[in-house]
Amino acid sequence: MNGEPRPSGATRYVLFDVDGTLIDAVDNQRQVWRTWAARYGLDPDEVYRVALRTRPWETFAQVAPDQDPQACLAALHELEDEDVRTGVYTAFDGAAELLQALRPGAWALVTSNYEHRVRGRFARTGLPVPEIVVDAAAVAEGKPSPVPYLRAAARLGARPEDCLVIEDAPSGVTSGLRAGMTVWGVNTPTAVDGVHRHFGTLREAAGAVLAFASGALPHPLEGAVTGE
Repeated sequence: MNGEPRPSGATRYVLFDVDGTLIDAVDNQRQVWRTWAARYGLDPDEVYRVALRTRPWETFAQVAPDQDPQACLAALHELEDEDVRTGVYTAFDGAAELLQALRPGAWALVTSNYEHRVRGRFARTGLPVPEIVVDAAAVAEGKPSPVPYLRAAARLGARPEDCLVIEDAPSGVTSGLRAGMTVWGVNTPTAVDGVHRHFGTLREAAGAVLAFASGALPHPLEGAVTGE
């Protein structure tokens, strides 16, 4: 990615991660994994520790190698779907206003979850759903591969260099960077390695995100990480 100015009038696009970025689902994820672990007689704290840094198949292989991974996944999906129906979710402060202010067709969601769960959570929290959602079923390779963010850009008809990724997790940041996009981090006390800008909260980032989307920022902000 270079820092050359874009042509005047170039359309900008914003690609959002979901969990931890727009919706606070940490407690929900922890409870789902604790319930799953109890079904298999496993230490819930250890299971959750592994699940935080691995994808489900890898988690099963590490914490329950003697179990059928397909059955493990089915049990996990059952619990996750039930949580979408009955769990308590909260959108991060400023999320609804930010998404509603963006031009339709110029933003998308890129999530490691599944679209029906995202739609369920958004319905519960009042967040608008964009035209394009790239979920776990849409790609063969998940984050930190660049594939999810590149797929979103392609579906939007966008060049990677015209896209801004909003993330909170290292794997997502790596995915966006490897896709050749500008990546800003939110909702973390310190900056994730590699982000071009860091904001302590989504609310603090909203003005800059809208400025990027409107073309007010002439080119990606590279170099030293800055805070707002």
